[in-house]
Amino acid sequence: MQQVDVAIVGGGPAGTAAAHAAATEGAEAVVFEKGVPRADRQELGPDSTDAAGILDYWVDMMDLGEPIPDWVKARELDAAEFIGPNETVTLRSTGVSSSYPNFGFTMHRSKFDDWMRERCEDAGAEYRVGTSVREVETDFGDPSHTVVLRDGTEVKADHLVLADGPQRTVTNRVLDPLLPDGSVDKLASTKANHIAYQEFREFPEEAFEEDRIKFWWGLMPGHTAYPWVFPNDGTVARVGLTMPIGMDLSTVPNRDQYRLLRAEDTRIPQGKVYLERLLELAYPEYDLEDFPLVTDRGKQNGTETYPISSTQPIESPTAVNIAVVGGAMGATSAFHEGGDHVAVRTGAIAGRMAANDTMRAYNSEWQHAIGDEVVRSLSFAELARGLGPDDWDREFAAARRIVEHGQEFNLGNSIRAGVSGASLFARYWRHRRRFRKGYVQIREDDYAV
Repeated sequence: MQQVDVAIVGGGPAGTAAAHAAATEGAEAVVFEKGVPRADRQELGPDSTDAAGILDYWVDMMDLGEPIPDWVKARELDAAEFIGPNETVTLRSTGVSSSYPNFGFTMHRSKFDDWMRERCEDAGAEYRVGTSVREVETDFGDPSHTVVLRDGTEVKADHLVLADGPQRTVTNRVLDPLLPDGSVDKLASTKANHIAYQEFREFPEEAFEEDRIKFWWGLMPGHTAYPWVFPNDGTVARVGLTMPIGMDLSTVPNRDQYRLLRAEDTRIPQGKVYLERLLELAYPEYDLEDFPLVTDRGKQNGTETYPISSTQPIESPTAVNIAVVGGAMGATSAFHEGGDHVAVRTGAIAGRMAANDTMRAYNSEWQHAIGDEVVRSLSFAELARGLGPDDWDREFAAARRIVEHGQEFNLGNSIRAGVSGASLFARYWRHRRRFRKGYVQIREDDYAV
């Protein structure tokens, strides 16, 4: 049986960041990645699927210690455009100080994963792809962990990092015996996640906006449900959306106000249908045939479907040297569209602490590092809760008036924007104050270890 210092389940950004940090600290680390095929990757790799936009301050939050290579990036960005049924607001600054010179950039997520794998392997970690993890056996006395692979291979590790993303295929099985009956159910994918779908489409040159990411709100029902367009290389853009899982259309109030719904719809449309309707609505001067699918991109035939964590984060059972990182811990978010930055940061913290046998401090360390970002994201998500089309127009009109007085979302600019701006700011800070008192849904003390 192979013996290692750190075993890492999942080879995405969180897992490779953990492996890189552990190996850099001199630990023997191995990453287990089941591997999925993709049309734009020649070999098996992680489930590299998200909208893949990185904002300026996210670069600092990742704390990679080196620049992200240009070959990973797709487009440098100058702005983000938020579009409601009748109102639009454009942000040219995130309002958070950062060292990155531009608003942010879009990137090829699979290339980012490949680069992160190279980094961890160059640091001395082993990246094992193609065999999934069947189970994890924990010895609570040592503590230590035996990772059993699908082919029967066993690897024993002193520390375990769970980085298997928002589906939590392995994470939930490991945590379930450590929690009171039913507690892990709150992390079930149908409860804790949204579903996302995106397509790679070639845009007409005149319609392709290379300097901005675009989001539409109030066009489809569901909490933090929205479509987007992200520019890629050439005139290829990712057109996608996120929406709740299993939503019942009959429960939607004022359904006739949502422009991506039709009277003949008897249930929530499929992602493909939603996106076709978006293109027809947003680009009325073109036909759908003017936006052909780029079939050698994405998972298959230019499309991909994937889960996004839309829950509050959890603490880890560090008393038995287990750290849950990235999407598996709920640190990513459906609201701000992705979470590569917090996945990388939490993974790196876990890997470093595992290597130095200081895992007991992991929960306090990750909260210190990304707590403000979690609170920010959860607060904006709460602002979005329950909003209908007219509400989105009201909020975007208030936000536009705030932006007219300065790009920062602060008290002064909000007051200068009038009653609606001050109200928006006050409601946001009310949510922030609530989440600052606590945003973790499973605490370390909840585990029976």
